Amino acid sequence: MEFFNEHAVSFAILCGLVAIAFGLGLTWWLLQQPAGSERMREISRAVQEGAEAYLRKQYRAIALVSIAPFLLLGFYEDLGWGTAIGFLVGAILSSAAGFIGMNVAVRANTRTAEAAKSGLKPALNVAFRAGSVTGLLVVGLGLLGVAGYYWVLTVLLDNSADSAIDDLVGLAFGGSLISVFARLGGGIYTKAADVGADLVGKIEAGIPEDDPRNPAVIADNVGDNVGDCAGMAADLFETYAVTAVAAMLIGTQFQADQLYLYPLALGAISILASIVGVFFARIGPGGSIMNALYLSVIVAVVLSAIGFIPVTLAFDDGRFTFAELYISAVVGLAITFLLVAITEYYTGTRWGPVKSISSASRTGHATNIIEGLAIGMQATAAPVIVIAAGILVAHHFAGLYGIAVAVMAQLSMTGLIVALDAYGPVTDNAGGIAEMADLDESVRAITDPLDAVGNTTKAVTKGYAIGSAALAALVLFDSYTTGLADENLNVRFELSDPWVIAGLFIGGLMPFLFASLAMQAVGQVGGQVVEEVRRQFREIPGILEGTGRPDYSRAVGIVTQSAIRRMLAPALIPVLFPIIAGIIEPKLLGGLLIGTIVTGLFLAIAMTSGGGAWDNAKKLIEDGAFGGKGSEAHAAAVTGDTVGDPYKDTAGPAINPMIKIANVVAILIIPLIIAIHG
Repeated sequence: MEFFNEHAVSFAILCGLVAIAFGLGLTWWLLQQPAGSERMREISRAVQEGAEAYLRKQYRAIALVSIAPFLLLGFYEDLGWGTAIGFLVGAILSSAAGFIGMNVAVRANTRTAEAAKSGLKPALNVAFRAGSVTGLLVVGLGLLGVAGYYWVLTVLLDNSADSAIDDLVGLAFGGSLISVFARLGGGIYTKAADVGADLVGKIEAGIPEDDPRNPAVIADNVGDNVGDCAGMAADLFETYAVTAVAAMLIGTQFQADQLYLYPLALGAISILASIVGVFFARIGPGGSIMNALYLSVIVAVVLSAIGFIPVTLAFDDGRFTFAELYISAVVGLAITFLLVAITEYYTGTRWGPVKSISSASRTGHATNIIEGLAIGMQATAAPVIVIAAGILVAHHFAGLYGIAVAVMAQLSMTGLIVALDAYGPVTDNAGGIAEMADLDESVRAITDPLDAVGNTTKAVTKGYAIGSAALAALVLFDSYTTGLADENLNVRFELSDPWVIAGLFIGGLMPFLFASLAMQAVGQVGGQVVEEVRRQFREIPGILEGTGRPDYSRAVGIVTQSAIRRMLAPALIPVLFPIIAGIIEPKLLGGLLIGTIVTGLFLAIAMTSGGGAWDNAKKLIEDGAFGGKGSEAHAAAVTGDTVGDPYKDTAGPAINPMIKIANVVAILIIPLIIAIHG
């Protein structure tokens, strides 16, 4: 048992390398699968080229923006180059997780379509393993980055544990900054292309989704990958790394027991459990796709719970007992299971909420929108109650450190949860390739149900990410208050203090302002796509008859340039607001952080669950319910889905990194606050 205590860092590094190696092995296996006909490969290459071109431009823009914080961190005397290099490590690894995962996804799409010719089982196998590559890279690079940089600082550079963990905050900031840009840029891209393609293609021209006559169809397929694969990978890499660092910060209060290393050991054990879980995503004749995917998660959760026993025994000889630590960890696993189940209920086609939106579509566009908004609001209740209960139980057993352990245990499942998400764009693109390559209807009969499940799994992943963000931000907030106290600036955050109340209001405003700018960006860029598609239909002869070829690259170029330009303004909100508040008054900043956590949690859940329900309500009607395709209900459902798209794929998910980057910035500017107010 003592192995996990004495060698926690080495064990974490080893398991991070195992996850990366396994991901690379899955990549090799995927690339050996048949890629289909020349026409299928041609469409897939167009998506690859568009996605790679967008990410290159996005990361180039982010690199330019990152120069200033890197230099400021390095030259600021109270932080230094250890923090600055950590920032660089976090930024590079976050970018790498998204870029590599996206490159696998855009090559797996045509292979999934080809596998669908042989049936549901091989198609699911290819798609889920492609998603697993991204998931395992996220946790592998996340754990390797945190544990590896800690090892470099403490072993090679002989820094103290306190100093090393302080420098790890820079790594968390680097991951957060990349994440908020990737989430925003990818979200604006994917939904602007989707909205533009749907409004002109489906509604005005009356042609099917993924029809090759639509000039925006390639941009739409590109968007699925840069938003739901690269964007989500960067998002959950950041959440994973930030949570690990935050838990280690809390653990430094108990250095004699090395409890600051316990979160690394939990993450390492769950990586091994997740690798085993990948092989349980199997489906038999007549089986349920969703149940097959959830089985892999359940297996990993159970194995992790078993694996946590020897790890916890190794750390129970000091401040906390085995039961106190283990129950806190199991609380995190329970929160994961419950958040997944709740989000599935509100966004799955099998359940009442989605059916109620579909039914409301029969009486028009307005009733669809009203019901969708109502479902999104209702969807906040159960997750928030689960999170609140988890906080109280974990705190009862191990105080604030128990909450940190719970959220690290919850995020230890990130590998498989991201796999569920990244599976979505692969199956979506596979259906698009089947449509554009004019494959037999039997192929779409396989890819369509896979895609419908992908809509739900993407919503589930976002609910999971947002729930973990709330818990992680709470731990980060304590690091801010403790950091002030350590510098002999004792600040009390009381609700009777006008500075705290003002901060709560300003913090509560931030998610709404942030989300509004993201939504506006989608509407404006989507409008540009609409105009471009209309122009091509009008000026290029024979497109709608199938005798003329649309200019796909023109639509891709418009969305690429506009999405990158529009992501900058909202991304500055979680950086500038905390700095300005901290300069004015530390209590104002404390209130701001809590206000952001509370309203951000509710707004993000309402947007992601409501948007997912709108999307699947449309899918349910397209499958024949309430009049089917071409009916009045279908037209209303398309409108609802168009509104829900930027809700669930742009604004809602981007609130997750926004919450945490505000808290990380608050921790980083503690020396500045002390210099002004100390």
